[in-house]
Amino acid sequence: MDEDDFSNFIKKIQDKINKYEEEIYSKKVIYEYNNPNNFGTIKNPDAKAEIKGPCGDTMKIELKIKNDVIKDARFWTDGCGPTIACGNMLTKLIKNNSIEDANKITDFKLLEALDDLPENHRHCATLSVNTLRKALKNFK
Repeated sequence: MDEDDFSNFIKKIQDKINKYEEEIYSKKVIYEYNNPNNFGTIKNPDAKAEIKGPCGDTMKIELKIKNDVIKDARFWTDGCGPTIACGNMLTKLIKNNSIEDANKITDFKLLEALDDLPENHRHCATLSVNTLRKALKNFK
């Protein structure tokens, strides 16, 4: 197999993976886990939390807060694509919003922002929201 054949083989596999993902996940979910722009940590966060979910995924959330407004939010996870999508979308939803508004975000609102997840991955939204709530509680 030469280099062109190998490249074509890899492209066919990736196309099959993409098609399979599009059958299961919304375009928003796929976009968020492929482009996790808020993945990482914050130097000297004002609030942080870490929770290991029942599925084994760990979610960490770190926040920079000024005058009760979330100025920056980052997440880290060792979890699957849906967990990454939930962490990223959640941090997008809370940035530049008040602590009070961030506390009002539910897993249902997060799922709605992602155009839903399959039932067997909805716990990823719960893990993300619970981690956010713990971080906000740790700030107080």
